[in-house]
Amino acid sequence: MKYLLQLALGLSFLGAPIFAPGADLAVLRNGFSIRHERREVVGSVTRLYLGADRDGFVDVPTTEIDRFERDLSVPLAAHGSQPMNEAINAVSSRHHLDPDLINSVIHAESGFNPRAVSSKGAQGLMQLMPQTASRLGVVNAFDRDDNLEGGTRYLRELLERYNFDLIKALAAYNAGPQRVEQYHGVPPYYETQAYVARIIRDFNRKKLAERKAAASKTAAYQKSPAKHAPTIKQTALPVAAQQASR
Repeated sequence: MKYLLQLALGLSFLGAPIFAPGADLAVLRNGFSIRHERREVVGSVTRLYLGADRDGFVDVPTTEIDRFERDLSVPLAAHGSQPMNEAINAVSSRHHLDPDLINSVIHAESGFNPRAVSSKGAQGLMQLMPQTASRLGVVNAFDRDDNLEGGTRYLRELLERYNFDLIKALAAYNAGPQRVEQYHGVPPYYETQAYVARIIRDFNRKKLAERKAAASKTAAYQKSPAKHAPTIKQTALPVAAQQASR
């Protein structure tokens, strides 16, 4: 994601509200857009409310907003009560990828905004270009599950193409496979280099946290094995830890 936002939850706010009937798009100067139900100015930022309630919002520096437009895109399909993490876990399992990797890609691509649109026209959570989305069979790039399916499948294709070289696959996801092949690796574009580094750093942070948690659990068991000993009813074997690519 090319802009910085502060995601916040709150119940009481300052500033005069500016209500927008229906959904609008806040078009940022960097080309991204944020769908919101209403907005208000709070000091030097504009607070964009993402839903009908006042609990979920993002704060964007007002100077970074170029204009507001009506949202004329197709509404998001209903997804029941399945949380985002469960949807990511399911699609990652289907394509044999670590869900932490998909989370890191989404974080870098759209900041988990399913309505994000880049200056080049990439759409949705995993920022699919229209032609790529069409090839992948994605009917509506703004549909959460369709976008997750298409983006995860595309990343899997790129990993296979580059013999599971994650750095090359991420560079191709950002700049296109033709650029990776032209430069025999990450192309000399600051945006692509920063993009790859950001995802690798975020992914490694998640893996390091997992290892620390596992080490703490092991240390606690070794310190007091009797306390952690399984009972007769506990017959399940421990599940092996998953790697970055299963």
